[in-house]
Amino acid sequence: MAEESTPVFQIQRMYLKDLSLEQPNSPQILLEQQQPQVDINLGMGASGIADGVYEVTVTATVTTKVGDKVLFLVEAKQAGIFEIRNVPEEQMQGLISIVCPQMIYPYLRAIVSDICTRAGFPPILLTEVNFQAMFEAQQAQAAQGGNGSGIITSIN
Repeated sequence: MAEESTPVFQIQRMYLKDLSLEQPNSPQILLEQQQPQVDINLGMGASGIADGVYEVTVTATVTTKVGDKVLFLVEAKQAGIFEIRNVPEEQMQGLISIVCPQMIYPYLRAIVSDICTRAGFPPILLTEVNFQAMFEAQQAQAAQGGNGSGIITSIN
């Protein structure tokens, strides 16, 4: 009987769910000598896929422009499947919104850096993200009646 109530938290699988690279203005834009502007947007999602099993995703969209023309755009979505059972409800959201993304994010950072390098550009190094602070900000926004759906941040 004790086994049935023992909390379970484990990774079932980590995988690259989606990856896109676009260079719409190549090769002409590659001759530009200006410093590009880099815009990075992060998103997080989670959904139940079976009883006690959840898919958590972290998405990075990196848009690099020279002037008003896109140099390159990378969108990568890294996912993980997690088994979470017998965890108190008040801890569940924290696991899904903080712990799981913290485990996924290093893989996403490596993929974005690698795809930029393979595309012929200097690597884009995504900064560390404090998912706990993001989660707390989302909770505060939801408490004030704001839109509390998903965690999205923009890093410029």
